[in-house]
Amino acid sequence: MTPIHELLNRIHWDRAFGAAAFRVGYIDRVAGGLVHARLVEPFLHEGEHFSVVLRDEKGEPHEVPLHRIREVRRDDELIWQRPRQPGADPLPLP
Repeated sequence: MTPIHELLNRIHWDRAFGAAAFRVGYIDRVAGGLVHARLVEPFLHEGEHFSVVLRDEKGEPHEVPLHRIREVRRDDELIWQRPRQPGADPLPLP
């Protein structure tokens, strides 16, 4: 499986691939489950290797650690999903 940081770099640097609409599903502790947000430029900060900037429905930016990302959708098609840990509880959905 492709690591999330490699997928994000491809979205950032591959203009043809990155021209699509991307949504990222991540664990939000406040919401208590999986939350989806838009991936919009610029989402990577120079020198930052552990988080990405996402925008919610209101356009508010959220800095999300890479380890909380669970899935990525390109034009509403699931293209990446973090494998589940054996014995892990199912994710609560809001």
